[in-house]
Amino acid sequence: MGNFINGIIDKKINRRNFLKASAVGAASLALPGCSSNTLTKAGADASSANSEEKWITAACWHNCGGRCLNKALVVDGVVLRQKTDDTHPDSLQYPQQRGCLRGRSQRQQVFGADRLKYPMKRKHWEPGGGDKSLRGKDEWVRISWEEALDAVAGEITRIYDKFGPTSVLARKGNATLKLLRKKGGYITIWDSNSEGTYNLDVKKLGIPDQGYDSANDRFDLKNAETIVLYGSNPAMTSAGSPSWYFMEAKKAGTEFICVGPAYTNSAAVFDAKWIHVRPGTDTAFLLAVAYTMITEDDPIKNPIIDWDFLNRCTVGFDAEHMPAGAKLNENFKDYVLGKYDNQPKTPEWATEICGTPVEDIQWYARKIRKGRKVSLLHGFAPARNRNAENFPQLFLTIGAMGGHIGKPGEATGQSAHTNAANSGPSLVKPGSDGLPSIPNPINEYLMAPVAWKSVLEGKYNSVGQWEFSKNIKDLDIHMIYWEDGARFQTTPDLMGGIEAHRKVDFVVANAQFLKTEAKYADIVLPVTTPWENAGGGLLDGNREILIAYSQVTEPLYEAKSDIWIGKELAKRLGFDPKDFWPFDEKQMFFNQIASSKVMLEDAKSYGPLVTITDADIKEWGVKGKPQQGKIVLKEFLDKGIYQFKRTEGDQYGFICYKDFVKDPENNKLSSASGKFEIYCDAKADLVNNMGFGPAEFKPYANYTVPVEGYETTFDNFKSKTKGEYPYLIYNPHYFRRSHTVFDNVPWLREAWTQPIFISASDAAEKGIKDGDTVLIWNKHGKVLRNASVVETLVPGVLALPHGAWIDIDEATGIDVGGADNVLCGPTVSGIAVSGYNNYNCNFKKYEGKPLIPDCNKPQRIVDLK
Repeated sequence: MGNFINGIIDKKINRRNFLKASAVGAASLALPGCSSNTLTKAGADASSANSEEKWITAACWHNCGGRCLNKALVVDGVVLRQKTDDTHPDSLQYPQQRGCLRGRSQRQQVFGADRLKYPMKRKHWEPGGGDKSLRGKDEWVRISWEEALDAVAGEITRIYDKFGPTSVLARKGNATLKLLRKKGGYITIWDSNSEGTYNLDVKKLGIPDQGYDSANDRFDLKNAETIVLYGSNPAMTSAGSPSWYFMEAKKAGTEFICVGPAYTNSAAVFDAKWIHVRPGTDTAFLLAVAYTMITEDDPIKNPIIDWDFLNRCTVGFDAEHMPAGAKLNENFKDYVLGKYDNQPKTPEWATEICGTPVEDIQWYARKIRKGRKVSLLHGFAPARNRNAENFPQLFLTIGAMGGHIGKPGEATGQSAHTNAANSGPSLVKPGSDGLPSIPNPINEYLMAPVAWKSVLEGKYNSVGQWEFSKNIKDLDIHMIYWEDGARFQTTPDLMGGIEAHRKVDFVVANAQFLKTEAKYADIVLPVTTPWENAGGGLLDGNREILIAYSQVTEPLYEAKSDIWIGKELAKRLGFDPKDFWPFDEKQMFFNQIASSKVMLEDAKSYGPLVTITDADIKEWGVKGKPQQGKIVLKEFLDKGIYQFKRTEGDQYGFICYKDFVKDPENNKLSSASGKFEIYCDAKADLVNNMGFGPAEFKPYANYTVPVEGYETTFDNFKSKTKGEYPYLIYNPHYFRRSHTVFDNVPWLREAWTQPIFISASDAAEKGIKDGDTVLIWNKHGKVLRNASVVETLVPGVLALPHGAWIDIDEATGIDVGGADNVLCGPTVSGIAVSGYNNYNCNFKKYEGKPLIPDCNKPQRIVDLK
């Protein structure tokens, strides 16, 4: 609304007006997405008849997994309101790309009173570090851009000259980090991220990279008799149209099954049967499913397994179909039957681990049998567990056993993020800005869960990216540079991270708010949002859309773009900025548009998306060539979106692996055998040789006791003697935030609280009622949250939503912000996956001062006296 920024209209912004505007704006508006009939005088004046109103496509650039059209009504540089997609009538064939409550609250983020306004440094900082222990606690002092840039360049030069490039740690960013790469490079952090063990180079198994595009197109959903959402909750985590697509399948008679530790929003919306499985125990559950299918299968009387599919399309299921040159004389089927360890993987064996009733395991196995049209769709949550290295291979194996691959109504693959309910190759692709690429000459990675431990101990396992041997090296980090993202906040072991940040010589952060990366820095450089950046940009989302956004407002206060900062630092470091940015932002945007592609009518090749004329090139004042595309430049920018118009049964439908299943020999997959590898030596070698855990992973999917998980909640698992941390805790994505982004937005804090979800039986045992303040702790840290007591969670399991900003009470050491990574520590095995969903904890009712609601907490507004 305009009343967010009275005082900005004449571009003369002061703190008092900014805070006043923000407060009035918040008070005068209804819930996110709702408009207000009440404007402040400044807002009313701005929308007078003498002012020009213009709807501008505004970036909604965050990694939420969706991608929606977000438009801002701008009058005299003031954003009065927002709206979402109304570029065409809504229909299932051609759906509008509607925004969610996060995108609709974007103006409260961009114009928030907590925006960082000026360059600043810690009061007690000096070159070399000063009092490092005060990072995160020190006062802030306003400095000029000249002073800030000189100090940053001076420290970069000193540290590179004295300690070399391997003394620098940086990740995420493509402006200042370009300079650091030119300076000699830096060590970075490798994180399995959202995909978990699907970052295990699953192409070796025959699965597409990271598991993306491994299911079927949205129009195929209603061809399924049963859809399984395994560790997937699209109604919460995939805002936009995916739930609509699933509901259409429901209307067509498709039944739904949801598998996971909680009865989710999706289970309720789709009226699904809930199969409850404790976090991190999916391997045990699925092995018991495989056991049931194997032992109950009779090819004549009771055909459960699709033997034709297994024999033609896979290797390693049984002794008769092993790959050539197999290193181990073992196979999956005999392992499941207990031939090698004398432990058949029965439902009775599994239920003790996963908690799923025997009858539910058997019911599930029978439901996904051969001859039924079943789509097995997974999210990434089951892969974000310690010791989940076998999950991608085992999920694939179960789908292959039923033959649910490569057919209409049948799929075994990923349905999450931009692929939720709509898999397949992109029908429209964004182009490149044309800037020169500056590679990092250093191929050294700290694995995310142990990154801070490595910095503190001065040693790290330098495995590179998928190098296959343990390689312990010395580590001496002196500088941390955070250009973009929230990788400090989202990396495990936050408490160790704080300690590591207080060890090094210099920490600098480019930031829009006092997020965690900025809070623990020495110098903070205020940066613009994409709403303020010159030119514009492109955002891709689901396979059918491409969004073009433009500048909405002038930069606020003294905020500068990352590119501007990069250019200024380049001069101070002795580089020519034109070596990195040979042209301006307008040319970059034009290059992106001109090189964007759209799939052609043959459904195989791509051509130019946008029609560009000589007049367009002249009007823009850029270099380029005319071209013929599917949409003219002005229309693309006015609409802000190109959406590929679909019709059911068109040539752009997608059945993953269809050609392979029909003819495996002439349509080989990415694995060494060209088939799905139920037995895969390359996978076992990759995991075991990295040196992060005992060499116990087999070439086929086998059960391994996690280094931290359900079994470790016991002192003695056999006798069921509970240990010091007897509960499992996991971190679901949450509608209030996109990872950590938006956690500071008051509207969203009010609409979605940040609780700790506790099962009713566990809460009763502890004497905890709904709303009570709860202390949750383990060996890694302590957090406070208010209880949300539910009947929809497996007993013995807590759910702490992902992404809250850490807020340490320095007197007690307790995080009152409820950050998940305070409790998720540096415990690793296998590929050192960031195992967010199966760590141990304890909890009790807090005896100290109760927490106030997050929406009543003061914003992090820096008072630069």
